[in-house]
Amino acid sequence: MIEYLIGVDGGGTGTRVRLAHPNGEELAQASAGPSGLSHGIANAWTTILAAIGEACAVADIGSPPLSSMAIGLGLAGVHNKDWAAQFVAADPGFAALVLDTDGFSTLMGAHGGAPGAIVAIGTGSVGEAMLRDGTKVEVGGWGFPAGDEASGAWMGLRALNHIEQVLDGRVEGGAFAREVIEACGGNRDAVQIWLGRANQTAYASLARFVVQHGASDRTARAILEHAGREVASIADALDPSHTLPLALCGGLGEVLLDWLPSATRARCLPPQGDSARGALYMIEGHLKKKEVR
Repeated sequence: MIEYLIGVDGGGTGTRVRLAHPNGEELAQASAGPSGLSHGIANAWTTILAAIGEACAVADIGSPPLSSMAIGLGLAGVHNKDWAAQFVAADPGFAALVLDTDGFSTLMGAHGGAPGAIVAIGTGSVGEAMLRDGTKVEVGGWGFPAGDEASGAWMGLRALNHIEQVLDGRVEGGAFAREVIEACGGNRDAVQIWLGRANQTAYASLARFVVQHGASDRTARAILEHAGREVASIADALDPSHTLPLALCGGLGEVLLDWLPSATRARCLPPQGDSARGALYMIEGHLKKKEVR
Protein backbone atom coordinates (compact mmCIF):
# COMPACT_ATOMS: atom_id res chain seq x y z
CA MET A 1 0.00 0.00 0.00
CA ILE A 2 1.32 3.43 -0.96
CA GLU A 3 1.33 5.75 2.04
CA TYR A 4 3.50 8.59 0.74
CA LEU A 5 4.29 10.37 -2.52
CA ILE A 6 7.70 11.90 -3.22
CA GLY A 7 8.40 14.64 -5.75
CA VAL A 8 12.05 15.24 -6.64
CA ASP A 9 13.67 18.07 -8.59
CA GLY A 10 17.30 17.13 -9.16
CA GLY A 11 19.69 19.43 -10.97
CA GLY A 12 23.35 20.19 -11.36
CA THR A 13 23.41 22.54 -8.38
CA GLY A 14 20.92 21.12 -5.88
CA THR A 15 18.03 18.78 -5.15
CA ARG A 16 14.59 19.64 -3.78
CA VAL A 17 12.14 17.10 -2.42
CA ARG A 18 8.46 17.36 -1.53
CA LEU A 19 6.76 14.72 0.64
CA ALA A 20 2.99 14.31 0.46
CA HIS A 21 0.10 12.00 1.27
CA PRO A 22 -1.60 10.27 -1.68
CA ASN A 23 -4.51 12.71 -1.25
CA GLY A 24 -2.16 15.56 -2.19
CA GLU A 25 -1.63 16.98 1.30
CA GLU A 26 1.99 18.12 1.51
CA LEU A 27 3.85 17.12 4.65
CA ALA A 28 7.38 18.47 4.28
CA GLN A 29 10.12 19.76 2.00
CA ALA A 30 13.87 19.18 2.06
CA SER A 31 16.93 19.96 -0.02
CA ALA A 32 20.35 18.48 -0.68
CA GLY A 33 23.29 18.74 -3.07
CA PRO A 34 23.27 18.05 -6.82
CA SER A 35 21.64 14.89 -8.16
CA GLY A 36 21.82 15.52 -11.89
CA LEU A 37 22.81 12.29 -13.61
CA SER A 38 26.05 13.78 -14.94
CA HIS A 39 27.32 13.59 -11.35
CA GLY A 40 26.92 9.80 -11.38
CA ILE A 41 24.04 7.38 -10.86
CA ALA A 42 25.15 6.28 -7.38
CA ASN A 43 25.61 9.89 -6.29
CA ALA A 44 22.14 10.79 -7.57
CA TRP A 45 20.44 8.06 -5.56
CA THR A 46 22.52 8.77 -2.44
CA THR A 47 21.62 12.46 -2.57
CA ILE A 48 17.93 11.83 -3.26
CA LEU A 49 17.60 9.28 -0.46
CA ALA A 50 19.32 11.64 1.97
CA ALA A 51 16.89 14.43 1.06
CA ILE A 52 13.92 12.07 1.46
CA GLY A 53 15.22 11.07 4.88
CA GLU A 54 15.43 14.74 5.86
CA ALA A 55 11.87 15.36 4.64
CA CYS A 56 10.63 12.40 6.70
CA ALA A 57 12.40 13.79 9.74
CA VAL A 58 10.78 17.20 9.21
CA ALA A 59 7.38 15.51 8.89
CA ASP A 60 8.14 13.43 12.02
CA ILE A 61 7.12 10.15 10.38
CA GLY A 62 10.22 8.14 11.18
CA SER A 63 11.80 6.11 8.38
CA PRO A 64 9.01 4.52 6.33
CA PRO A 65 10.05 1.66 4.03
CA LEU A 66 10.64 2.67 0.43
CA SER A 67 8.01 0.13 -0.56
CA SER A 68 5.40 2.42 1.00
CA MET A 69 6.45 5.35 -1.22
CA ALA A 70 5.82 6.24 -4.85
CA ILE A 71 8.32 8.66 -6.37
CA GLY A 72 8.25 11.10 -9.27
CA LEU A 73 11.57 12.51 -10.40
CA GLY A 74 12.51 15.35 -12.72
CA LEU A 75 16.28 15.07 -13.14
CA ALA A 76 18.92 16.83 -15.18
CA GLY A 77 20.70 14.39 -17.49
CA VAL A 78 17.67 12.23 -18.34
CA HIS A 79 18.16 13.16 -22.01
CA ASN A 80 21.02 10.65 -21.91
CA LYS A 81 18.98 7.47 -22.28
CA ASP A 82 21.80 5.26 -21.00
CA TRP A 83 22.04 7.27 -17.78
CA ALA A 84 18.26 7.24 -17.40
CA ALA A 85 18.10 3.46 -17.84
CA GLN A 86 20.91 2.94 -15.34
CA PHE A 87 19.17 5.20 -12.84
CA VAL A 88 15.86 3.33 -13.09
CA ALA A 89 17.68 -0.02 -12.89
CA ALA A 90 19.24 1.14 -9.61
CA ASP A 91 15.81 1.87 -8.04
CA PRO A 92 16.33 0.92 -4.39
CA GLY A 93 12.78 -0.37 -3.94
CA PHE A 94 10.05 2.26 -4.36
CA ALA A 95 6.49 1.05 -4.86
CA ALA A 96 6.26 3.03 -8.10
CA LEU A 97 8.64 5.32 -10.00
CA VAL A 98 8.23 7.74 -12.89
CA LEU A 99 11.20 9.60 -14.34
CA ASP A 100 11.41 12.52 -16.75
CA THR A 101 13.58 15.55 -17.34
CA ASP A 102 13.73 18.34 -14.79
CA GLY A 103 12.40 20.51 -17.60
CA PHE A 104 9.20 18.48 -17.85
CA SER A 105 8.67 18.43 -14.06
CA THR A 106 9.19 22.20 -14.07
CA LEU A 107 6.55 22.52 -16.80
CA MET A 108 4.09 20.42 -14.80
CA GLY A 109 4.64 22.53 -11.69
CA ALA A 110 4.46 25.87 -13.49
CA HIS A 111 1.03 25.27 -15.01
CA GLY A 112 -0.51 22.94 -12.43
CA GLY A 113 -0.29 19.96 -14.77
CA ALA A 114 -2.25 21.82 -17.49
CA PRO A 115 -1.08 22.71 -21.04
CA GLY A 116 1.48 25.50 -21.24
CA ALA A 117 5.09 26.35 -22.03
CA ILE A 118 8.11 27.12 -19.90
CA VAL A 119 11.72 28.06 -20.32
CA ALA A 120 13.64 26.74 -17.32
CA ILE A 121 16.89 28.56 -16.65
CA GLY A 122 19.24 27.49 -13.87
CA THR A 123 22.60 25.74 -14.04
CA GLY A 124 21.37 24.55 -17.46
CA SER A 125 18.40 25.52 -19.59
CA VAL A 126 15.60 23.89 -21.54
CA GLY A 127 12.25 24.78 -23.05
CA GLU A 128 9.27 22.50 -22.55
CA ALA A 129 5.65 22.68 -23.66
CA MET A 130 2.59 20.49 -23.35
CA LEU A 131 0.11 21.22 -26.11
CA ARG A 132 -3.64 21.13 -25.61
CA ASP A 133 -3.81 17.66 -27.16
CA GLY A 134 -1.23 16.37 -24.66
CA THR A 135 1.70 16.39 -27.09
CA LYS A 136 5.06 17.19 -25.48
CA VAL A 137 7.48 19.60 -27.17
CA GLU A 138 11.08 20.17 -26.11
CA VAL A 139 13.52 22.81 -27.30
CA GLY A 140 17.13 23.08 -26.21
CA GLY A 141 18.34 21.01 -23.29
CA TRP A 142 21.38 19.85 -25.27
CA GLY A 143 23.65 20.22 -22.27
CA PHE A 144 26.69 22.28 -21.42
CA PRO A 145 28.92 23.42 -23.08
CA ALA A 146 27.34 22.69 -26.49
CA GLY A 147 23.91 24.06 -25.56
CA ASP A 148 22.02 25.27 -22.47
CA GLU A 149 21.79 28.78 -23.86
CA ALA A 150 21.04 31.57 -21.35
CA SER A 151 21.82 29.27 -18.41
CA GLY A 152 24.08 30.00 -15.47
CA ALA A 153 26.83 27.81 -16.92
CA TRP A 154 26.44 29.50 -20.32
CA MET A 155 26.81 32.91 -18.68
CA GLY A 156 29.78 31.72 -16.63
CA LEU A 157 31.56 30.43 -19.73
CA ARG A 158 31.21 33.86 -21.32
CA ALA A 159 32.42 35.55 -18.15
CA LEU A 160 35.50 33.28 -18.28
CA ASN A 161 36.15 34.18 -21.88
CA HIS A 162 36.02 37.85 -20.91
CA ILE A 163 38.55 37.54 -18.10
CA GLU A 164 40.90 35.55 -20.33
CA GLN A 165 40.94 38.50 -22.70
CA VAL A 166 41.37 40.93 -19.81
CA LEU A 167 44.29 38.96 -18.38
CA ASP A 168 45.88 38.88 -21.86
CA GLY A 169 45.51 42.64 -22.24
CA ARG A 170 43.26 42.20 -25.27
CA VAL A 171 40.39 44.16 -23.68
CA GLU A 172 40.02 46.43 -20.70
CA GLY A 173 38.33 45.09 -17.59
CA GLY A 174 36.40 46.74 -14.81
CA ALA A 175 34.94 45.63 -11.49
CA PHE A 176 33.08 42.76 -13.19
CA ALA A 177 36.28 41.24 -14.55
CA ARG A 178 38.18 41.81 -11.29
CA GLU A 179 35.55 39.96 -9.26
CA VAL A 180 35.42 37.01 -11.64
CA ILE A 181 39.22 36.79 -11.69
CA GLU A 182 39.29 36.84 -7.89
CA ALA A 183 36.63 34.10 -7.73
CA CYS A 184 38.82 31.93 -9.99
CA GLY A 185 41.98 32.35 -7.94
CA GLY A 186 43.19 35.88 -8.59
CA ASN A 187 45.78 35.47 -11.33
CA ARG A 188 46.49 33.81 -14.67
CA ASP A 189 48.07 30.65 -13.21
CA ALA A 190 45.22 30.18 -10.72
CA VAL A 191 42.62 30.65 -13.47
CA GLN A 192 44.35 27.94 -15.53
CA ILE A 193 44.08 25.56 -12.57
CA TRP A 194 40.41 26.56 -12.07
CA LEU A 195 39.69 25.80 -15.73
CA GLY A 196 41.26 22.37 -15.42
CA ARG A 197 38.94 21.47 -12.56
CA ALA A 198 35.76 23.31 -13.56
CA ASN A 199 32.50 21.55 -14.34
CA GLN A 200 29.07 22.88 -15.27
CA THR A 201 28.28 23.78 -11.67
CA ALA A 202 31.51 25.74 -11.29
CA TYR A 203 30.82 27.79 -14.40
CA ALA A 204 27.27 28.44 -13.20
CA SER A 205 28.63 29.83 -9.93
CA LEU A 206 30.02 32.78 -11.91
CA ALA A 207 26.63 33.84 -13.26
CA ARG A 208 26.01 35.87 -10.11
CA PHE A 209 28.72 38.31 -11.17
CA VAL A 210 27.11 38.75 -14.57
CA VAL A 211 23.78 39.55 -12.91
CA GLN A 212 25.31 41.87 -10.31
CA HIS A 213 27.13 43.95 -12.91
CA GLY A 214 24.50 43.90 -15.66
CA ALA A 215 23.47 47.48 -15.04
CA SER A 216 27.01 48.89 -14.86
CA ASP A 217 29.31 46.80 -17.06
CA ARG A 218 29.06 46.72 -20.84
CA THR A 219 30.22 43.10 -21.15
CA ALA A 220 27.93 41.79 -18.40
CA ARG A 221 25.02 43.68 -19.94
CA ALA A 222 25.74 42.21 -23.37
CA ILE A 223 25.74 38.68 -21.89
CA LEU A 224 22.36 39.28 -20.25
CA GLU A 225 20.86 40.84 -23.38
CA HIS A 226 22.09 37.86 -25.41
CA ALA A 227 20.58 35.52 -22.81
CA GLY A 228 17.25 37.30 -23.14
CA ARG A 229 17.26 36.83 -26.90
CA GLU A 230 18.08 33.14 -26.49
CA VAL A 231 15.15 32.69 -24.09
CA ALA A 232 12.83 34.40 -26.58
CA SER A 233 14.07 32.13 -29.37
CA ILE A 234 13.36 29.02 -27.29
CA ALA A 235 9.88 30.29 -26.36
CA ASP A 236 9.02 31.05 -30.00
CA ALA A 237 10.12 27.58 -31.13
CA LEU A 238 8.02 25.95 -28.40
CA ASP A 239 4.84 27.81 -29.31
CA PRO A 240 5.00 29.68 -32.63
CA SER A 241 1.32 30.64 -32.28
CA HIS A 242 1.95 32.33 -28.91
CA THR A 243 -1.34 30.89 -27.59
CA LEU A 244 -0.07 28.85 -24.63
CA PRO A 245 0.62 30.40 -21.22
CA LEU A 246 4.37 30.96 -20.82
CA ALA A 247 6.42 30.99 -17.62
CA LEU A 248 10.11 31.51 -16.93
CA CYS A 249 11.31 29.12 -14.24
CA GLY A 250 14.48 28.10 -12.44
CA GLY A 251 16.93 30.06 -10.38
CA LEU A 252 17.58 32.58 -13.15
CA GLY A 253 14.05 32.77 -14.55
CA GLU A 254 12.93 35.83 -12.61
CA VAL A 255 16.27 37.56 -13.17
CA LEU A 256 16.06 37.19 -16.95
CA LEU A 257 12.53 38.57 -17.16
CA ASP A 258 14.04 42.06 -17.21
CA TRP A 259 16.29 41.15 -20.15
CA LEU A 260 13.68 39.63 -22.44
CA PRO A 261 12.51 41.33 -25.61
CA SER A 262 9.35 43.26 -24.71
CA ALA A 263 6.99 41.03 -26.74
CA THR A 264 8.19 37.89 -24.95
CA ARG A 265 8.11 39.53 -21.54
CA ALA A 266 4.47 40.58 -22.09
CA ARG A 267 3.48 36.91 -22.56
CA CYS A 268 5.00 35.68 -19.30
CA LEU A 269 2.97 34.63 -16.26
CA PRO A 270 4.34 33.68 -12.82
CA PRO A 271 4.76 29.90 -12.38
CA GLN A 272 2.13 28.29 -10.13
CA GLY A 273 4.53 25.82 -8.53
CA ASP A 274 8.08 24.52 -8.70
CA SER A 275 9.68 21.47 -10.29
CA ALA A 276 9.35 19.32 -7.16
CA ARG A 277 5.62 20.08 -7.12
CA GLY A 278 5.55 19.13 -10.80
CA ALA A 279 7.22 15.81 -9.97
CA LEU A 280 4.38 15.15 -7.55
CA TYR A 281 1.90 15.80 -10.39
CA MET A 282 3.89 13.29 -12.46
CA ILE A 283 3.65 10.46 -9.93
CA GLU A 284 -0.01 11.28 -9.19
CA GLY A 285 -0.80 11.01 -12.90
CA HIS A 286 1.22 7.81 -13.23
CA LEU A 287 -0.70 6.15 -10.40
CA LYS A 288 -4.06 7.25 -11.82
CA LYS A 289 -3.19 5.70 -15.19
CA LYS A 290 -2.34 2.43 -13.44
CA GLU A 291 -5.70 2.49 -11.65
CA VAL A 292 -7.54 2.97 -14.96
CA ARG A 293 -5.76 -0.05 -16.44
